[in-house]
This record gives sequence, structure tokens and C-alpha cells, in this order.
Amino acid sequence: MAEQLLEIKDLHAGVEDKEILKGLSLSVGKGEVHVILGPNGSGKSTLMNIIMGHPKYTVTGGSMTFEGEDMTEMKTFERSRKGLFLSFQTPEEIPGIIVENMLRTAKQAITGEKVKLLPFRKELKATMQELKMDPEYAQRYLNVGFSGGEKKRTEILQLLMLNPKLALLDETDSGLDVDAVQIVSEGVAKFHNEDNSCLIITHNTRILEHLKVDKVHVLMNGQIVEEGGPELIEDINSRGFAHIREEQEG
Repeated sequence: MAEQLLEIKDLHAGVEDKEILKGLSLSVGKGEVHVILGPNGSGKSTLMNIIMGHPKYTVTGGSMTFEGEDMTEMKTFERSRKGLFLSFQTPEEIPGIIVENMLRTAKQAITGEKVKLLPFRKELKATMQELKMDPEYAQRYLNVGFSGGEKKRTEILQLLMLNPKLALLDETDSGLDVDAVQIVSEGVAKFHNEDNSCLIITHNTRILEHLKVDKVHVLMNGQIVEEGGPELIEDINSRGFAHIREEQEG
């Protein structure tokens, strides 16, 4: 059994007076790839934001631990330094912040060590080439004027350069054409190894083609209602969520 990296127990959380997660429990082991599926509005993105410590959301019950340490009250930047990374469904444009400078500063904040410029630039250029990104994007403001596909590739660029322990990928493949999905999929596969883990939300399972999925969780109405292996993905692709919903209601 894999060493536990993320442990969520009986999590209740929401925004303002609305409870969205209603007693959710989830465990992710070191080196594992977990996939979360569920209909729109089931709480998938809320879960990712709460794991990352988004201040908009409030935890009202349960606990979250990362590498055995309680992180329920941790600030977002503290979680990042511990090794959590969130790839957004809709990445924000940030004028005034150059991609290269953001990545170098973030890496220094995570490692606590000075990042030498020339080796960093060499690594950044090589990683951008692997992602088929124009190297001039490294000197542009983060996501400003980027296409949807360029924004998503930049998210994967951040993932590869920062090398977190747990990657939270919230529909990183949404809105991408076939070629872009292939590049993103290969990027995630390049990142993943036995020392880190992925928790992935997706509606397009092509992003999983280069990954060995360990566990699939179906989220409905703020709770995990079914779990299984990769075969559960195929079942939902062919039958949808209706039969699971009927079983829950029945």
C-alpha cells in the first residue's frame, strides 16, 4: 500500500451559507494517479479549491492532512510550499508579471534557495520546447493575450518547472483541440513519477492516455458515491452518470 500523501476525512465545506461538500472522504497515496468524475455542479472544482486553501470557501467540518500534517487551517502559500499545485480550469491573466520571473520567484519561494539565472533559463527553454511553446512567451505577461491552448500549456510548464508533490489538475484539458490535448497529456505524464501524485478532474479522458490511473472517484452532490479502477471510466463513458444517480436515489 502506498504511503499516504493526501488524506481527507468527512469534509464539509462551502461558500457563504451554502454547503457544497457534504462529508467527503478521499485518500491519495504517494505515486498514485486519481481521477474525479461527476456531472456539472457536483462539487469537483470546489474540492480542488478547498484543498488548495481558496479563501472564498469555508471548511465547517472534517479534516485534511498532507504528509500526515493537518493543513485545514494553512494559508494557500503555505500549502504551495509544502508541495501542492493547482492547475486552473480557467487560468487568470496577470498583467505586469512576466512568466520567467514568476516561475523563478516561485521556485525560490518553494525551495528556500537562490535559483541561478542561466541554468534556470536553460531548463525553462528546454521545457518550453518539449511543450511546443514559443520561447518568447517566457518574456510575456502571464497569460495576457494567450489563447486558451497557450494558457493551458503554460499551466503544464509551471507544473514541470515547480515539480510539486501533488498536482491538482482541474479540467486542464478543457477547450483544447486534439493536438493540444496530446501535448498536455504528455506533459502530465512527464511530470508524474513514483515520488509525486496527481488528482485530476476531466471530462475528456484522452488526457489520461499516457498515465496509469490507480483510482477513480465519482462525485455527486458533494459526496463520493462510487469508487473503482480505470474500468469505471469506461463504464461512465459508455453509460453516463444516470445509472449511478438512479442507484443513489433508489
